[in-house]
Amino acid sequence: MFDDFFIRALVAGVGIAIVAGPLGCLVIWRRLSYFGDTLSHSALLGVTLAYSFSLNIAFSVFVISAVVALLLVSLQKRTKLAGDSLLGLLAHSTLAIGLVLIGFLSYIRFDLMGLLFGDILAVTTADIGLVWIGGSIILIILYFIWKSLFSATVNYDLSAAEGMRPEVSNFIFTLLLAGVIALSIKMIGALLITGLLLIPAAIARNISNSPRQMIVIAILSGILSVVVGLFASLEINTSSGPSIIVVALILFIISLVPLEIKGQLQKR
Repeated sequence: MFDDFFIRALVAGVGIAIVAGPLGCLVIWRRLSYFGDTLSHSALLGVTLAYSFSLNIAFSVFVISAVVALLLVSLQKRTKLAGDSLLGLLAHSTLAIGLVLIGFLSYIRFDLMGLLFGDILAVTTADIGLVWIGGSIILIILYFIWKSLFSATVNYDLSAAEGMRPEVSNFIFTLLLAGVIALSIKMIGALLITGLLLIPAAIARNISNSPRQMIVIAILSGILSVVVGLFASLEINTSSGPSIIVVALILFIISLVPLEIKGQLQKR
């Protein structure tokens, strides 16, 4: 039998994978991978503030991520810089501020490696409840704004013309991304969260034939990455968060094989 901590890690990891699947697909469709990376970098600042003021980590990370998203929107209106330049500015600035604050807070003991790369084996029953309840809320909200989001992804102007208010849906989607990052910061880590969002969705993109199929495959790929990654980390004594991402990468490489075979057949 497995220890309780391992079972808790599996349950929490599967919950994160289920939520990350559809959001990751939207991130890829909308080409927002760097935006997700920016939010994950800002998560370190959120964790630092949580320790400083004795706040809930998930709440603090969510607030900081939401503020960063609002800053991006504001800066896009006030400057002539391109979007990727603003994202780079915000990502590295928030990460640097978080690290500088950690240096000042010498009276608090930080597990910096845990913050950056996560420690899913340390999750508690309360963390599991937060992941599954918070994740369910995120998926319910995503369900109600899905039509507007998907329409805006295909054609933003047409979506606006049909009265779907895509700008509101985009803002809510940004908050949902911040929520996923807040839920998974403790388990996956600030530097690896984007990987769990993107890689399973990229796997699905390679082997799916429709948006719905892509979402299902992304969820299943994420779950498989979590399960195999956790077993591998337990067996060979490696860090759990990086092990999950490495397994996801291996699955992505495997998913390239059907594309290669299809390409060869088309050439013939």
